[in-house]
Amino acid sequence: MAGLSVREELDSLLLQLLRDFEELEAKRAALNARVEEGWFSLSKARYAMGAKSVGPLQYASHMEPRCCVHTSEAQDGLQRLWMVKTAGRRPEDVGPQEPALRRRKGLSKTPQPEPSAGAQDPLNWFGILVPQSLRQAQTSFQEGLQLSADMASLQIRISWNQRQFQELQEKLKQLEPGPA
Repeated sequence: MAGLSVREELDSLLLQLLRDFEELEAKRAALNARVEEGWFSLSKARYAMGAKSVGPLQYASHMEPRCCVHTSEAQDGLQRLWMVKTAGRRPEDVGPQEPALRRRKGLSKTPQPEPSAGAQDPLNWFGILVPQSLRQAQTSFQEGLQLSADMASLQIRISWNQRQFQELQEKLKQLEPGPA
């Protein structure tokens, strides 16, 4: 009787693995399409603006990331990854904040200048009026980053399910010894 429930668990786990592999393959195809589209748009932008107008010489000397990867652990022990846009904040500032002491009335706080949104957008490194193809390249690569995080989470889940599957197979072998 116990062998039957282990077999049912194996079957459901195998079906889940197959669904995960199918989803992973779809995400890989989508990622390849996004990256290819991004490179094509980038080459169109280089053609429109000139080869020397879009290149490493236009990069800022100090860059801050516009997105970060966050991880969390679910109740079953699986890790999940996802992308978070930083919106001009440093990566250390993104995420849960610890409670801090507040300053009471009386002492005035000097306002710190906020970085302008234009300075944070890397497209502005290449000029004010950038071609639409450069914007499309940026969007394609951003979508590719999100797909990469999704694929990493999915790969973690697949590895965990494979280990569970192997453990159940060993358990089934112990319950139902076959011909040696």
